[in-house]
Amino acid sequence: MILRIKLIWKRSMENKSVLEVANVVKTFGGLKALNNLNLRIQEGTVHAIIGPNGAGKSTLLNVCIGQLKPDSGSVEFGGENIIGKTPYQISQMGVSRVFQTPQIFEDLTILQNVMIPALASIDGQFKFNAVKDLDERHDVKELVLETIEDMGLSNVMSDHAGAMSRGNKRRLELAMCLVQQPKLLLLDEPTAGMSRADTNQTIEILKKIKKGGMTKVIIEHDMNVVFSVADRVSVLAQGTIIAEGTPQEMRESEIVKEAYLGGAKI
Repeated sequence: MILRIKLIWKRSMENKSVLEVANVVKTFGGLKALNNLNLRIQEGTVHAIIGPNGAGKSTLLNVCIGQLKPDSGSVEFGGENIIGKTPYQISQMGVSRVFQTPQIFEDLTILQNVMIPALASIDGQFKFNAVKDLDERHDVKELVLETIEDMGLSNVMSDHAGAMSRGNKRRLELAMCLVQQPKLLLLDEPTAGMSRADTNQTIEILKKIKKGGMTKVIIEHDMNVVFSVADRVSVLAQGTIIAEGTPQEMRESEIVKEAYLGGAKI
């Protein structure tokens, strides 16, 4: 599956922006969660967004997937304005998101969980009855099984999702996103709550996905994750981007150290 994604995306990568956020403002009860925020995500890159709690990171992702409508500003995906579109419509355009808390079907098996979004991306709607017989859907069977294998879940794919560890639930949700072969993958703290062993395994999975060239935005507090996989880093504070550059530039930035870590060494 990783190779398939790689072939798809190498055809289209032309060093252009896939997501552009311009002058976005989002207010909650008088508090500006996003304050004239501007952000450009380059196609084929891994773009990390870091910042202290309350900086507006999750609000930004919620605006990008249509869960929140900004008070003003624009968000363009692939050159098309997506403000006012529903999360479903934006998903069908090729945007997938991994949430802080895994969004999975706990009463279904891992295999069934991955089948649902795979079928939805092809058929344009969820068909729960279609998961009863995988062999009848040869058009998605190979992709589903490859995706599960890539996430290291093949040996438990018949288990119910609700019984899995938190680390495996996060990888399952990632599989549910990847099987849709999105143009843009948004990951909201993909290693939150994981043990160090699970985090390290997730880093290796993210590195493998990175080789495929899929555009990804990662919100993450673990700097080891950020510096291991990111091509570019934006620092968000008080609802606006205060610094942006390569991981090394952000590691050395005094502005970043002061705003994000209180002057501590990154």
